[in-house]
Amino acid sequence: MSVRLDEMDRKILGELQEDASQSLDEIAGKVGSSKTPVWNRIRKMKEAGVIGRQTVLLDPEALGLEACFFVLIRTSEHEAEWQKKFLATLRARPEVMEAHRLAGDIDYILKVRVKNARAYDTFYQALISEVKIYNVTALLSMEEIKSTTSMPLQP
Repeated sequence: MSVRLDEMDRKILGELQEDASQSLDEIAGKVGSSKTPVWNRIRKMKEAGVIGRQTVLLDPEALGLEACFFVLIRTSEHEAEWQKKFLATLRARPEVMEAHRLAGDIDYILKVRVKNARAYDTFYQALISEVKIYNVTALLSMEEIKSTTSMPLQP
């Protein structure tokens, strides 16, 4: 279900996506409003679920997590119990940054951040020891060309 947003809401969201640590005064000045209406709009968008939790973005390389792998998983298991165990295993692994269930030949894709190839192998060995997987293909990202957490805000 989508929420109706007007141009002012989109401007506010754009500012928050750029830097959520800005003060209400700063955001209001940039969007051409005053503090109270901006605060009310933010509150309403939080209540509507448009704005989720706020967090901080960390630099993976500064933390020594220089290797990014995209892991393609095929499974021959499609029972609810297997899926429950698989999803619990993924959620418990801090290396898994994203996980998606796919349509097509590949069942799941994971984005995994680790220190190096040896650390990926440790992750891989742990994963296959916890849950049965038919086929795993790991692709090492050589260069991150674009990465953003910002959602497109067109009307």
